[in-house]
Amino acid sequence: MPDIPTSNSSHLHRLPNQRWQIYAPQPQQAEQFAREIGLSPLLAQVLINRGIDTLTEVQGFVEPESLVLPQPMDEFPDLAVSVKLLREAIAKGSKIAICGDYDADGMTSTALLLRALRALGAKVDYAIPSRMREGYGINDRIVEEFHSEGVALILTVDNGIAALGPVKRARELGVKVIITDHHDLPPQLPPADAILNPKLIAESSPYRGLAGVGVAYVLAICLAQSLQQVGGLVNPLLELFTLGTIADLAPLTGVNRRWVKRGLRLLPHSQLAGIQALIQVAGVQPGSAETPLIPNFKSPTQNSLKPEDIGFRLGPRINAVGRLADPQIVIELLTTDDRDLALQRAMECEQINQRRQELCIEIEEEAIAWCEESSLNLQQERVLVVVRPGWHHGVIGIVASRLVERYGVPVFIGTFEDEADEDEANKSKIVRGSARGIPEFNVFDGLNFCADLLTKFGGHKAAGGFSMPAENLAKFRSQLAVFANQCLQPEHLKPLVSVDVQADLSEINLELYRQIDALEPCGIENKAPVFWTPNVCITEQKIVGKGNHLKLTASQTGKVPASLQGIAWRWGEYFPLPRLVDIAYRLRENSFNGKISVQLELLGVRLATGEADSRPFVSGKAEFDFSDRTYACSLSRSGDRTELRIRNSVGQVLAVSPGQTTGLLGNSRENAREVDLSKPFFYSLIQAAKNALGI
Repeated sequence: MPDIPTSNSSHLHRLPNQRWQIYAPQPQQAEQFAREIGLSPLLAQVLINRGIDTLTEVQGFVEPESLVLPQPMDEFPDLAVSVKLLREAIAKGSKIAICGDYDADGMTSTALLLRALRALGAKVDYAIPSRMREGYGINDRIVEEFHSEGVALILTVDNGIAALGPVKRARELGVKVIITDHHDLPPQLPPADAILNPKLIAESSPYRGLAGVGVAYVLAICLAQSLQQVGGLVNPLLELFTLGTIADLAPLTGVNRRWVKRGLRLLPHSQLAGIQALIQVAGVQPGSAETPLIPNFKSPTQNSLKPEDIGFRLGPRINAVGRLADPQIVIELLTTDDRDLALQRAMECEQINQRRQELCIEIEEEAIAWCEESSLNLQQERVLVVVRPGWHHGVIGIVASRLVERYGVPVFIGTFEDEADEDEANKSKIVRGSARGIPEFNVFDGLNFCADLLTKFGGHKAAGGFSMPAENLAKFRSQLAVFANQCLQPEHLKPLVSVDVQADLSEINLELYRQIDALEPCGIENKAPVFWTPNVCITEQKIVGKGNHLKLTASQTGKVPASLQGIAWRWGEYFPLPRLVDIAYRLRENSFNGKISVQLELLGVRLATGEADSRPFVSGKAEFDFSDRTYACSLSRSGDRTELRIRNSVGQVLAVSPGQTTGLLGNSRENAREVDLSKPFFYSLIQAAKNALGI
């Protein structure tokens, strides 16, 4: 292994370009709260950060089954109509056709409703548009084909809310349409017989965060209840709901949290041959039996899977098929009761996922090379648009997410394709692409801002897809930059690391890791706790795996010296890290040779505050420009220590003492208020002042 440099000079090390946002610590409240609920003060602080600071709120969070939910029929205006239409079709023996989607949400939704409707006696089939030839959503071809086959009722899942033309065509042909979707609403809704979409219900509703598979689950269960045929259906459908909800990155709040928690307990003992086979092929192991986590509450999560088992193991194997191959492979996997066929389909998913991983690495490397060679000014553009020929558009969305992690700006990535046309001579180039955003940037709004240039687009705040004539690319890039400059400030253009609480490495152990299970399921809108530790010594580090990962050992001296192993996914380019750093991390379980230990999963790293703060201040004054304003800065004595003081044009002064996470802001020390220096604006302002003073 190469020697680790002892110098901590920033010019010798390339570090992730990040901004850290650290929740303000509330140690007294956390200590008191920890005693009340029987958790570590570290996790009590995490709960406080989530807005949970009473025993009643903890009970609802830890035991979501204890909450009283409104009936779905009272929340979804068209749910009763949808159930009635399906009951009539089943009673008459009419043909029902499901139009699904090729991502994990769409495929699990399709499988869920196929299983449910077949069990309830319906004549039902399905179709999924071709990702390569047709793109997302129901289209006129599918409608015409369904009609020619005698379909009386079309049921869309995870799509259809923006399909104005195809739904109109179905109605013209006398085919009834029920739309079940969860995507953002277009200006004009299609003329369907019924529409089920959580975006149409109150924002305060616990059903608001449902993914497409969640809407399908609600419809299937309500239909089964109305037919009094629920027996044996709930658990298999709940497993599919859990798989699709986590894979689609739906928020784990409201009913999603309640039902996913149930589903994660069911999955290790799945009744579905396909899920059993998928778990076997992916090598997923359920969590071990737990000790009680919170003395005051139950912990019925023994032998449960965790969201990351789906998000990083099962989900990608399903999604890979929709990206690169025929979704029928997954539909058969999730609907068959034949164990041999299920294992065969699971093995196909595994092989396709391996190919997906290879393609992602290739495209990511090419995209980064193009970005580094181009004269991009992301501070000026505030959005990255990268379009190259020869890329497989089925995987570019994954690469977009990785580029967001790297560059900290919204990413719109695409590839050139030939427009589908029977006349070869008339074929023209189009761009098909995917987009991923950052917290301050709404992808769907950005696409809508460029709607006049696009042939087709859709999505939501965090992600989207689009297509356009290739000749519109230059205008698209400049118009998107105009939108990005309207909603993004320079301080937003670094990947955000949101940190919960400071911890010593000596506090990180299996007991703390198992207490985190009380907060599960963690995921979107209920993120796993993120800890940070200052002044950590990196004693060992090396590159491992095909993905260029960084494996390391982090050590901390002090009253209780401690040393832990860690992994930083795809951080090979930052090797070697400086010897002394601050680290931000999640916890993960590591099992090796039958021994279970806690491992750090690094999310952020920066030069150690201890080393930076231990350097002597030098005297001096300077002026500098920041965010289109001029500031003056100086170093001044305050008692027995030196302060950095930054003055704005109206006479307000920000006073910063070395090693402190808060500063004083005001026209005088008497009327000054405390501010959180970890917030992006103050953090960047202080760095600019230090640069101006040469410290």
